[in-house]
Formats: sequence, C-alpha cells, structure tokens
Amino acid sequence: MKVKEVRELETKDLAERLETEIAKYNQMKLNHSISPLENPSEIKMTRRNIARMKTILRERELNK
Repeated sequence: MKVKEVRELETKDLAERLETEIAKYNQMKLNHSISPLENPSEIKMTRRNIARMKTILRERELNK
C-alpha cells in the first residue's frame, strides 16, 4: 500500500485497516516460525505498511 493510498483513507478506516494489518503480520510471523513462508519478504512489506499507517495516524493526531 502506497503512502498516497493511505492518506486517502479516513482516520477511522485507517485505524481499522491498521488493526487488520497488525493481526495479519502476527499471523505471518507465527506461520513462518512453524514452516517457512513461500515469500518471506511479505513479512517485511507488511511491517513497513504498518509503520506507514502509524506515521500518518500520528501526523493527523498532531495536526488537530
């Protein structure tokens, strides 16, 4: 998910999306520890998406 796409989301939708991404990330880490994922770089991409979302939420919080 690109920064432009994240910025277009409403704050409420972004917070919900963040929760689902965190759950997805935790599940991917657990699955990878049991048996290797086909594409382990997905873990890295998911972690970066979470960071983008948190950054934009924080920016919105500070701009209020």
